[in-house]
Amino acid sequence: MVSRAHSGNVSDFEYTELPVRARQALANFVLREDLLAERLQRYADVRPRREDHDGDTEELDGVVFTHHFADVPGDQETVRWHYVEAGSGAPVVFLHGMPDSWFLWHHQMAALSDSYRCIAVDLKGYGQSEKGRGDYRQAGAAEQLVALLDTLGLDRFTLVTHDRGTVQGDHVAAGHPERVRHYVRGEQHLHHFNPELAPHDDLIAEAPWTGLLDDAKRFAVWAHTTLARLPVADEDMRRIIQEFSYPGIARAVPRYHMASTFRKEWLARRRDLIPRWRAPMTLVQGWDSHTQPREFFTDAGKYLLGVSEVDVRYLPGGHFWPVECPQETTALLREVLAR
Repeated sequence: MVSRAHSGNVSDFEYTELPVRARQALANFVLREDLLAERLQRYADVRPRREDHDGDTEELDGVVFTHHFADVPGDQETVRWHYVEAGSGAPVVFLHGMPDSWFLWHHQMAALSDSYRCIAVDLKGYGQSEKGRGDYRQAGAAEQLVALLDTLGLDRFTLVTHDRGTVQGDHVAAGHPERVRHYVRGEQHLHHFNPELAPHDDLIAEAPWTGLLDDAKRFAVWAHTTLARLPVADEDMRRIIQEFSYPGIARAVPRYHMASTFRKEWLARRRDLIPRWRAPMTLVQGWDSHTQPREFFTDAGKYLLGVSEVDVRYLPGGHFWPVECPQETTALLREVLAR
């Protein structure tokens, strides 16, 4: 069943009714304050991490990662980017979501670096990338990201995305289809949408006035406690908190939500972006993701008419599968990259 999708404006599209399973999950979607308090106490000793410098290295999962910074033309001036690399070979570009950073993908990067050049970017407004005022429309930020990829000499690459990174990935795949070898698209609305799944859109837009993001530790722990269905390793959670705690994030990230809405993103996807996608696509969702019901993706192939190949895959756990089930995520990516 569908319901008319409008909010004071006329729309040609309709919202998809929530599956019974998803509606029941949302009805029970109440975080126990005692559980949140217990987890916050577990990470009470986590302190801010120092900022990196260009060329700094660190070892994760037995692999050396190198931090880079680049000032790239954009926003009428330059945009400062932080990105991290591991390995050599055919390039794979990783984009994270919220409340994350490049670190979301470190398990996959470490494993795949034996055969591939793995590059994970801190999106504008996140981590150690640019946080100044400017163009935070998804289309604009995506083109600024493409300018970084140009600077890195990445003419053709596999694109792997998650959550809010997927919103920008959608623009990259539509605007530069000849450059995307394969699009591994994760945890973002596609053809189907229902605003009941997105109450946090307004909350994040209003965060500079409500203080929602001012306590980075609380927000990161809250998000991973409510949206993950499998445990996230303590050492990963500690670094996730640190990466979301850099100065400026609490003011920069809401600018995306002020510049648009989840509904407008969905309309742009339906009207403009999907018709321009061409690269083979693997849609990846968490089997028990509350924000992205798996039932919304089973028929994806019939809406992606210009895409040469469509594969829908589900991974164990909830929303944060790169850190909930890192081995399964890596195995899926290795399978895709081998095609």
